[in-house]
Amino acid sequence: MKKRWLILLASIVLVLGACSSKEKVSTNGVDDEVNKNNPSGDLAPLEKKEKVVIAEDGAASGAGFYIAKEKGYFEDYNIEVEFAQFGNSDEMLPALASGDVDIAGGVSTASFFNAIAQGIDVKIIADKGHNVPGKSYFSFVIGNQMKDKIKEYKDFKGKRIAVSSKNSIDEYIYWEMLKHAGLTNEDVEFVLLGDFGSMLGAIENGSVDAALQIEPLIAKGIENGFHVRFGDTTDYAPESQIAMVLGSPKFMNDEKNVSLRFMAAYLKGVRDYNDAFVKGEGKAEVIDIMTKYTALKDAALWEKVFVTGLDPDGKMFLDDVVKQYDAYKANGAISGDVDFDKAVDTSITEKAVKILGEYKK
Repeated sequence: MKKRWLILLASIVLVLGACSSKEKVSTNGVDDEVNKNNPSGDLAPLEKKEKVVIAEDGAASGAGFYIAKEKGYFEDYNIEVEFAQFGNSDEMLPALASGDVDIAGGVSTASFFNAIAQGIDVKIIADKGHNVPGKSYFSFVIGNQMKDKIKEYKDFKGKRIAVSSKNSIDEYIYWEMLKHAGLTNEDVEFVLLGDFGSMLGAIENGSVDAALQIEPLIAKGIENGFHVRFGDTTDYAPESQIAMVLGSPKFMNDEKNVSLRFMAAYLKGVRDYNDAFVKGEGKAEVIDIMTKYTALKDAALWEKVFVTGLDPDGKMFLDDVVKQYDAYKANGAISGDVDFDKAVDTSITEKAVKILGEYKK
C-alpha cells in the first residue's frame, strides 16, 4: 500500500512539473516569461550570444542604441551589437532587406518609399526621431539681419529659403510651413543647399534669408551670431515623423526571441534619454555617452541644443508617415504603391512595452 502511494505521489510530481514547464513556453514560440531575478530584471538572456548589426552613423537620433550598449542593457540579454556604416540609405536598404543588417534608421524620403514600392522588404517598427513641441531640433532659422523684416510666417514672401534636399522630410516640412503661411512655391525662392554646415555661411553673408536647419548647428549658429530661431516646426507640422527604426524581415520574423530582447534594451536606452533630457535625471552620464558616439563632442553644448524627440514607448506618428508618402506621390516622386499594412510592423515594440510597462512621464 505504501509503495502504491509513493508511485502515485511521484506521478503527481511529474505531472505538475510537466504543466509548469509548459506554462513557461509561449504559445507563439517566443520565450517571453518575465522573471525579476534575470540580469535584465525581466526577460531571460538568450542561451547563446547573438550579434545584432545596426546601420548607424553617429546621428543623435541613435541615442537609444548608444545608451543601451554603454549601460549593458543589450549584454543583459546576451546580445552583442555591432554598428555598420553606409554611404547612404540607398546602400543600406538592400542590406537590411537581405538580412545582412538587422536594424537601421530610416528617414522619410521619396527614395525610401520608392524602394519599398519596388519590392525592398523592410519593416518600420519604432520611432527614431520627431520634433518636441516648442523645442524642435529640426526647424527654421533666419539671419540676424532679417529679425526686423521676418516676424510672421507670411513674411517669408519674397525671401530666399535654403533647404537641404528635395522630396524628403526637409522639403515636406518646407511645404507644410508654406501652407501654414498662406504662401505658394511662387511666393518664395527655394534654394537647394545640400550641406547644413554651408547654410551657416550663407545665412551670415546674406545669400539666403532663412534656412531649415538642424541641431547642433542651430545652437552653434546662435552662439556665433549667425542666425536666430524662427518659430518652431510644431507650429505647422506638430506630428512630423522624421526618422524611424527599421527592421529586416528575417530579424523580425525568424529571430523573435532576439528581436524582442533587442527592442526591450533599445527602449530602456530611450527611456534613460528621456529621463536625462526631459526630467533632468542622470543627464551628465547620458551626455557623456552622446559625446562618445555622436559628432557633438562639446558636453556644454548638449545643455543648449534642442534634442531629438524619442518616444519612450517607441510610438510613431504613422498618420504623418502616410501623409508624407502621399505628398511625395502627388509631387510625382514615387512610382508604384506602398502597402503600409505590410511595411509597418510594431508588434515587437508593443510586446516590449507590455513587458516593461508604459513609461511614466
